[in-house]
Amino acid sequence: MRLPALLLCTLAAFAQTPDTVFLEELTWTEVRDSLSAGRTTLIIPTGGTEQNGPHMVLGKHNFRIRHTSNRIARQLGNALVAPVMAYVPEGGLNPPEGHMNYAGTITLPDEVFRKVLEYAARSARLHGFKNIVLIGDSGPNQPGMQAVAAQLNKEWAGTGVRLHHIPEYYRGNGFDEWLAAQGESKEAIGTHAGIQDTSLLMAVDLKLIRRDKLANARNPKATGVTGDPTRATVVYGRKGLDMIVDTTVRRIRQSIAAR
Repeated sequence: MRLPALLLCTLAAFAQTPDTVFLEELTWTEVRDSLSAGRTTLIIPTGGTEQNGPHMVLGKHNFRIRHTSNRIARQLGNALVAPVMAYVPEGGLNPPEGHMNYAGTITLPDEVFRKVLEYAARSARLHGFKNIVLIGDSGPNQPGMQAVAAQLNKEWAGTGVRLHHIPEYYRGNGFDEWLAAQGESKEAIGTHAGIQDTSLLMAVDLKLIRRDKLANARNPKATGVTGDPTRATVVYGRKGLDMIVDTTVRRIRQSIAAR
């Protein structure tokens, strides 16, 4: 008895391991086999759920770092990517601090953030990952990642497993300087939801931008924006993503080679 062509195609699709680097899209046996094949680097990306002005979605950091982590892992060739940590330090609750003054932002105490990172890394080590990479798309994430890397590297000295915090993913990739070289002012580039931030998310997915809400940050306290997102472009964003990915891949390779 011959099976219908549609059913054969469906069965074939079910049988295939997906072309993915994301841990959560694999079965445990597929991860086991990837480790056996030498895919022993795991990227742990941290994002955030915070206000990004009236024109950008709260998940900006999460969408952005999922995009870049995929590209980074594929360029490395031997890496998988853990689920994005979407809850990170965003400021105090009582009284509300920073982004916590804006609806939808979710915060964690720094010590809780560090514990989640620590146990994600401990889990990765248990299963056989040798190089565990911490990258963060938000500034407040950086101290916690640095501290956890220092703590576990001290504990794991001589075991062949190492954490690599790569701060250049967030600062030191040259994108702000490149924007300035295009004639954009420091004020327009901004520090939150301005040209830089908005352009990067535009290049990831335009549906995450509310074009009718783009406005120069004339009242940062009211809007949560510092900079001029009206000058953001997809072209800028693509260049920035390329710079972030290329810089991060280079620094990961350097850090692994220096162990």
